[in-house]
Amino acid sequence: MNTEIDVRYLLPAVRVPTLVLHRTGDLDANVEEGRWIAARIPGARFVELPGADHLPWVGDTDPVLDEVEEFLTGIRRGPEPDRVLATVLFTDIVDATATAAAVGDRAWRDLLQAHHATVRRELVRFRGRELDTAGDGFLAAFDGPARAVRCAGAIRDAVRPLGVRIRAGLHTGECEVMGDKLSGLAVHIGARVAAAAGPDEVWVSSTIKDLVAGAGLGFSDRGLHSLKGVPGEWRLFAVER
Repeated sequence: MNTEIDVRYLLPAVRVPTLVLHRTGDLDANVEEGRWIAARIPGARFVELPGADHLPWVGDTDPVLDEVEEFLTGIRRGPEPDRVLATVLFTDIVDATATAAAVGDRAWRDLLQAHHATVRRELVRFRGRELDTAGDGFLAAFDGPARAVRCAGAIRDAVRPLGVRIRAGLHTGECEVMGDKLSGLAVHIGARVAAAAGPDEVWVSSTIKDLVAGAGLGFSDRGLHSLKGVPGEWRLFAVER
């Protein structure tokens, strides 16, 4: 009975915006039928999509949803970005500019190379992944917050013989995956936590403190802080040696 329904004579009477979607390899209805229908509805928009499925909610549905969304709203957002739960670690050298000015360009370059090699050695040891290096700072990601905290402490202790002091900050949250990089609010929070720390200090958000309960790590409450660009106040903690 469904296949016997004939509304061909009504198509020219349609006077509303119309979107006709048809998959090229549709096994139930030939794509030429979709083109024919769209051609007889005044102003209809015809979009041919790849695939062989007839029902719009099976197969690759993202292109269908994208076309419908753009047709209804005028905006195509595309698929939701891939998001992962990660612990981000930021480190940077305290008073880097003053140190560079005191030792000179060549010695500073050698010092940075030694610093970078030391940081990367500890990242490998604690299974961290280097995401970015800007000047004297590092951004790394970990799949476990306790290892990330211990790595930060190890980096702090390992670079002291080089004559430099670092600060470090950590936060755990959902991050957007951008190729080999991570982005999103969680990354910004990690950077702000690091900026609040002092020389030789490793600071963490309350999120990390809660996650590592039972891991044998000690923390000192450093109170509530307003993190630049981040809504609300955040309670931060310093990792005890």
